[in-house]
Amino acid sequence: MSGTETRRTSAEGNAAPSRGDAVLVIALKRETATRSVLAASAITLLKIITGVATGSLGMLSEAAHSAIDLIASTLTLVSLRVSDKPADDDHTYGHGRVESLSAFVETIFMLASSVWIIYEAVRRIVRYQHGESLALEFSPWPVLVLVLSMAVDWTRSRALRRVAEQVHSQALQAEALHFGTDIWSSIAVLLGISAAFLGQRLGIRWLELADPLAALLVSLIILKVTYRLSRETIDALTDATPPATRREMVEAIRRVPGVLNVDRLRMRRAGPKYFADVTIGMSRNISFQRSEQLVTAATVAVQSVLPETDVVVHTIPIAETRESVFDRVRAVASRSDLAIHDVSIRQIREGLLVEQHLELPANTPLREAHDTVTRIEAEMRREVPDIASIITHIESEEQTIDTPVLLERDPSLVQDLRNLAAQFPEIQDVHDTTIMSHGEELEMSCHCTMPDDLRMDAVHRIITALEAAFLRKRTEIARLLIHPEPVTDNRR
Repeated sequence: MSGTETRRTSAEGNAAPSRGDAVLVIALKRETATRSVLAASAITLLKIITGVATGSLGMLSEAAHSAIDLIASTLTLVSLRVSDKPADDDHTYGHGRVESLSAFVETIFMLASSVWIIYEAVRRIVRYQHGESLALEFSPWPVLVLVLSMAVDWTRSRALRRVAEQVHSQALQAEALHFGTDIWSSIAVLLGISAAFLGQRLGIRWLELADPLAALLVSLIILKVTYRLSRETIDALTDATPPATRREMVEAIRRVPGVLNVDRLRMRRAGPKYFADVTIGMSRNISFQRSEQLVTAATVAVQSVLPETDVVVHTIPIAETRESVFDRVRAVASRSDLAIHDVSIRQIREGLLVEQHLELPANTPLREAHDTVTRIEAEMRREVPDIASIITHIESEEQTIDTPVLLERDPSLVQDLRNLAAQFPEIQDVHDTTIMSHGEELEMSCHCTMPDDLRMDAVHRIITALEAAFLRKRTEIARLLIHPEPVTDNRR
């Protein structure tokens, strides 16, 4: 069986979100981002006015920090409108990477603001060392603005974090992180301004340094947030996968019965959406339908680790070490998409003797059929070097549906069949006997009850012997088809 590739956006039993749910998610993301823009705009404006009025570098640094948040919120809102667009011919993985790109641009603004704040703080400290005063304009407004800012930041951070976790949005997660760190930076600036004003009132000149020192602390907070966000953004843009997540996925796939190995697992992320490209090995002798079941099971395994992942599974047929000679012979026929049955293998002096029945289309010319058989036999010898001889019975595949005539049951035929069956201790009864006419030929079929635990090789030997004995006794019957059934379920 050759390799196959199958895509699964959602596995059976794990339905994909409906169109209505997707519309609600998009609306929720945009509404949350819009509120963040409005909140950031109001707070930034108040901080700029207060910082300019009082001359506080700490307040101006906070204003710069809030201005970054405003830019980030605006970028988030714009990126969400683009990233929510469905995949198209030019963007086959969708537009989710726009969220990561906006977060990357945001880190550049944050880094630039940190550099400016550090430069200005150091410049003021140097001026202080040269005797210049850093006196500030006393006003209650900075305190009120910072308290209001902390209240807004706390409210928006909780709302953003809740929605980000609900819709798996990297852009909203970055927003929540920013509003959360703003609280701590506002506390630092509040303490710095309070200490500077206190030093001014009490005549403690060195306390004036509290304001630029608070600005330095804010810049360090911004740098920390920038580093964390840049790591996440770069990981998303470079398709980095957390090792723990990858290991968990590999183990989940390996636990699927029938999966022999996980040859490769590649992942990428586009916004909130994950894509997985998996290559698994499976036995080369399983059917196409069974391979499709394994693909579905592997998809479920991946989505058990990361729900709603878009999964592509590539399958590779593998020759197992535990394969029998029968498996290897059948594998050769499967590679050529041919059906064989009644395979028997005997040990002779020269090696192994293989006897088999090979099915070919009824309209195949004898020369072409013989060439096909010769090629298949040569491949079987290469696959199993111990084979000394192969005898292939060529059969034509039935491609027409006959309409036989159902005849009245002949008591003598049924009785003869039951008498012969009584010679086999394993056969407990014969029932559901039918007689059909195919032109000049008569055919029979019946059901036989046998012990539940009787092995199939014994079952096949017994029904074959019964068929042969009956056809020798009643030569007018061309074929007898026997269906074996267990004692516990012999009426189906």
